[in-house]
Amino acid sequence: MVACRRAVAKHLQRFAGRRLSSARVPRGRHTKAGRTALDASDLAPAAPRQVADRSTPRSGSLAMKPVWARTLGAVGLAFAMAPLPAEAAGTLRVAIPSNLNTFDAAKTKIGEEYIMNFLIFSGLTEVDGLGNVKPDLAENWKASEDLKTWTFALRDSVTFHNGRKVEAEDVKASILRVMDKAIGSTARVNFDVVDTIEVVDPKTITFKLKQPYGGFAEILGDRQARILPRDKFDTMASAPIGTGPFKFKSFRPGDRIELERNSDYFIKGEPKLDAVTFRIMPEAAAQVAGLETGEIDLVWSLPLEALDQFKKSRSVKLDSVPTSTWDGLIMNAAHKPFDDPRVRKAFALSLDKSALVDVALYGEGTATNTMIPPSSPYFNKALPIGAPDPAAAKKLLAEAGYAKGLKVTLYLPSGRPTRERLGIAAKEFLGAIGVDVDIQRVPFDKFIKEVEGKAALYVDGFYSRPTIDTSVYPFFHSSGSWNTQLWNYKNPRVDEVLDKARAARTEDERADLYRQFQALVVDDPAGAIPYVQNHVNAYRMTVKGFKSSPMMWLDLRETTVQ
Repeated sequence: MVACRRAVAKHLQRFAGRRLSSARVPRGRHTKAGRTALDASDLAPAAPRQVADRSTPRSGSLAMKPVWARTLGAVGLAFAMAPLPAEAAGTLRVAIPSNLNTFDAAKTKIGEEYIMNFLIFSGLTEVDGLGNVKPDLAENWKASEDLKTWTFALRDSVTFHNGRKVEAEDVKASILRVMDKAIGSTARVNFDVVDTIEVVDPKTITFKLKQPYGGFAEILGDRQARILPRDKFDTMASAPIGTGPFKFKSFRPGDRIELERNSDYFIKGEPKLDAVTFRIMPEAAAQVAGLETGEIDLVWSLPLEALDQFKKSRSVKLDSVPTSTWDGLIMNAAHKPFDDPRVRKAFALSLDKSALVDVALYGEGTATNTMIPPSSPYFNKALPIGAPDPAAAKKLLAEAGYAKGLKVTLYLPSGRPTRERLGIAAKEFLGAIGVDVDIQRVPFDKFIKEVEGKAALYVDGFYSRPTIDTSVYPFFHSSGSWNTQLWNYKNPRVDEVLDKARAARTEDERADLYRQFQALVVDDPAGAIPYVQNHVNAYRMTVKGFKSSPMMWLDLRETTVQ
């Protein structure tokens, strides 16, 4: 395994060198070439029904890393940044790494889109940075004793950004739309428990469920469960209208998104900012340069390779928060050879998870068996996070008919450096068990459209979600909306356990079921989830009232800029 780590280092040095040599452009020019930025796609820290990573982050210092991890620091830090025009006072300038594909909340799938969901729209409920559920458009709610009937009362006089009042019919239409399979919302599976939705009056709505579900209020605060005007669905992708703290002003693809303050926001005194400008900056170096010069106020999801240069800064603050966001090696069972569970398990056994935390995250994360981190009350402590076992992996491959090895193509999303580093390292670990890996890098917007859910093997990542159920069920249940778009995993016993967990009446019962789930998927993996990661934002000292969220969206309602 030491030899394998050395091979990883050598490969990464060549990769870093190529990225740097190809990235040298004249100062003052801004390139849109594919960069590497931090992201991941979903679990929040800690309230009783949530998955959380409260572990202490390990040092992100590159100086403390072995050479095979340190060499990655060069990846993605190569571009200069063009000067940005001065903004009016009260405008926060935020750097994000990728273009958006849609503003339609029900159809959003990537982190940059989720940011807009929180700023432009509102849900019935809100899940805060500590994982607590609280009122949003609904000022209160109640559940029946059997947890199968939930009634929500809307706030009075809330209006959409176009001036029309929000009605219970908008809530019904918005949630039914998320539930519509034709829409393709990844939140659809969360609402499979819904039997009927009834509008009691313009300000009251009732959900009747097929089974008891104590976490129903939480899922109404999730990313895609935003309330939209029912008469504007057709234009939502490019001209979003919501009830959130900021209104959409303009979008120039590849350049910027502009939002302005919603003066009629239903929480008085918020937001405090006049406007927010999001600069789309694929290059890590451009983000860093902008932050250093003051042309950018905040970098969302700072590239981890840039951490060290800001740790002693007097003008920039780093804000790191543990999350249950994860990256993974996605093995699509709809394609050979991953229809054979022995192959999937062999691939999983080849990986050195602790090494991957170092190489992909620079130590800013924790090794795990699934998206449930070791710090969670639901984590199965009887399942150790063991060292790689190449001998066992080779034996499984031989049993599956690949005694002489096999060749596969691994797709990586350009512009997502943690996933690029994970994929490069995985190539070397898989090589040690006789798997010849051909790496193909794909621009992130193209990756989402043409690779995700279609290729046989690729690296992907997902963000923290508000509950244990929404963190696990969509990815591992055979009917799960993410499962059917990723690895097409089918295990009847897993389905049974996850269905029972949804209906569990006590925390002890729920915890036992999720421990059973982990044992099942370690024995029969869908793919490989080696770690959960920390989320790091960086902002100038002139920014006040900002706090990073484990959900990785931006809450800017209390934020100001001097």
